[in-house]
Amino acid sequence: MTLVPNTEFAHLASDEDIATVVAALTAKGMAAEVFEERAEACSRVLDLLPQGAEVYTALSQTLEVLGLHEEIRTSSRYVPLRPQLEKLGPAGHMSRIGRKLMASPEYVIGRVHAITHQGQVLIASATGSQLAGYAFGANHIIWVVGAQKIVRNVDEGLRRIWEYSYPLENERMQTLSGVDSFPNKILLVQGELPGRISVLLVKEAVGF
Repeated sequence: MTLVPNTEFAHLASDEDIATVVAALTAKGMAAEVFEERAEACSRVLDLLPQGAEVYTALSQTLEVLGLHEEIRTSSRYVPLRPQLEKLGPAGHMSRIGRKLMASPEYVIGRVHAITHQGQVLIASATGSQLAGYAFGANHIIWVVGAQKIVRNVDEGLRRIWEYSYPLENERMQTLSGVDSFPNKILLVQGELPGRISVLLVKEAVGF
């Protein structure tokens, strides 16, 4: 079955809405910065990573488009965890070692599916492999977020996942591996202790 994404959720947020989200995230303990272009956000991600940092890049169309997966994977400046995970093979991802690599890195870089005007963040996943690190396991989290992902409230954020992100991710997975995707698990982050989460908002459509 072909799912048609609702393009209502592809429109970039206004500068006013972006400012509202930045204030709300800051009030909830999440550092938020705004960038005009994706290249600026990429540069900022690398600036936030100290030399020698252990870094896990969550599977993400956003990071693929930005080139951050490959940048970190091949860097000698950091300790990239994804090559270690790849050596374990598909079965190894579900092993104790694989789960630890994904769930408790020093730094994890990824994306989200929606951020509300109230500073609530929604992330969906088929397996939940990214969510453990986001919820608690990682010491530091960096999210790169396109401005099309800003929504008014949680209900609209859930609609965005089901009506826009899910159809596009399902199509991507069918193309890559011939299997369907499904948002089996959805994490809602409503606040955090200061210093753990950085949100880099880009005034471009980036990812799903």
